[in-house]
Amino acid sequence: MKRIICSLILSVCALVLSAGPVCIIPQPAEVVVGQGCFHLNASTVYVVDFDDPKVEYALEFFNGVAEDLFGTGLSCEKSARRNAIRISKDETIAEEGYVLEVDSKMIGISASSPSGVYYAFQSLRQMVPAEALGGYKVVDVDIQCALIKDEPKMKYRGFLMDVGRHFFDVDEIKTLIDVAAMHKMNIFHWHLTEDQGWRIDIRKYPLLAKVGSVRAKSQVVGTHHVHGIGYDGVPYGPFFYTQDQIRDVVKYAEKNFVTVIPEVDMPGHSLSALAAYPHLGCVGKDYKVREKWGIADEVMCIGKETTFEFAEDVMEEILELFPSKYIHIGGDECPRTAWKTCPHCQARMKAEGFETEAQLQTYFNHRMEALLKKHGRVMIGWDEVLEGGVSPSTIVMSWRGTEGGIAAANAGNDVIMTPHQFCYVNGRQSSNLAKEPPLGTRHPSRPHHRPLDKVYMYDPFDGVPESQHKHIIGLQVCLWTEHVKIMPHALYMTLPRLSALAETGWSLAPKDFDRYLVSLENLCKYYKFYEYPYSRSYWRDNGLDF
Repeated sequence: MKRIICSLILSVCALVLSAGPVCIIPQPAEVVVGQGCFHLNASTVYVVDFDDPKVEYALEFFNGVAEDLFGTGLSCEKSARRNAIRISKDETIAEEGYVLEVDSKMIGISASSPSGVYYAFQSLRQMVPAEALGGYKVVDVDIQCALIKDEPKMKYRGFLMDVGRHFFDVDEIKTLIDVAAMHKMNIFHWHLTEDQGWRIDIRKYPLLAKVGSVRAKSQVVGTHHVHGIGYDGVPYGPFFYTQDQIRDVVKYAEKNFVTVIPEVDMPGHSLSALAAYPHLGCVGKDYKVREKWGIADEVMCIGKETTFEFAEDVMEEILELFPSKYIHIGGDECPRTAWKTCPHCQARMKAEGFETEAQLQTYFNHRMEALLKKHGRVMIGWDEVLEGGVSPSTIVMSWRGTEGGIAAANAGNDVIMTPHQFCYVNGRQSSNLAKEPPLGTRHPSRPHHRPLDKVYMYDPFDGVPESQHKHIIGLQVCLWTEHVKIMPHALYMTLPRLSALAETGWSLAPKDFDRYLVSLENLCKYYKFYEYPYSRSYWRDNGLDF
């Protein structure tokens, strides 16, 4: 009897949950807190005055939140004077921007695009007391009355996931897309090929999946050449995505207003392709998928025309699968050692009048760029593509620091900033190595310590002449997986640092780390509900944890 009475008391207490402060990440451009609350409940309805079928994606998203609250989604009505979420179109609002107005009778959402409606709902979710989620006993949830006006600072807000070193299945990729969308990131950069594994099925070249997705063994997570590399002796693979799985992920991302950008790395970081098709390399035999992390000297042969036939054939299938305007060709960390002694490459240099092997990579880049232009796409490359020159239409992703991005902006190229010192979340978060997972990043000259406060304060416009700010179109968070092999670890490394960089890419409000920390405590409650592992290293290291 006592247990029954206690249960009834808990149920009654859970009927109404009061509103908390307006804590939203990324911080909106303008927040004016009002008096009172809107009582969200299972009887709340949508009134949609926005003629675009993609608005349905936004409603589906918030219905998921409603189901977590009430066990059921909300319905649509043609009109309502109260207890409604009214969605209307306003062409004066910036693309992806929104106005969210909460009063005691209605919630109003105005936007010029369906993505703006979606982001308004993302903000509204963070105004729901996280304690209410998953209970199904809640009758009313109080939402603080407020007027929020918001729009993104940068049009490209990306998150990269490397599946070449360690593979993550479709459900895990969808979870990462959910995480990116939660933070108003609109790009998922899918790093699909590496020396250590080729992860996408290509119909014309079936051995890429059969051979290129398997390595005989792997370097043990946490080992480094300074302290001695270990190998596990366990075959890894075959792990790859079918083309149907790729289409499924692309469609899932679209419903979350995330664009999937594929990366097929060429001509370097391509040993897995050479293992499957040896004729692509300068030597033409005895290649195997790389078992060690790092960079392989074996790269594609630029002297053979068959290399370009392969690259173009692969890209044709990539373009069928990914509707993204942007296509990433890699172009980084390509040793030229093999080209120096390769008769085919040297013949190409002579025929083209090249003086250095570096010009061979530029030649390759230009041909790939021309192919993509023919299909109406835009090429992205890591900042190494600048070394031989690229056309002004190529987008440069600056990773070795900010210098490449600044040079590209000055040359008139659009730039995505992702300097490893701030944006690579595979680096450790704590100064206390004993408290961190094994990462293999303890080289004395490369400590890879990227604490939350350092990441938050990064300014992608730092050092860029004001006249060239227009060319800094975005930033990107990158998770490389040499030492990250399971999903809980991937999320732990990503969160909460993704939230810090998401705010940098989105928010027009001035940076305020103390305010951000308060909002982050609120956001972490949602991480817990959705069972996203996250690091509390910053709080622990600064004596703020509890």
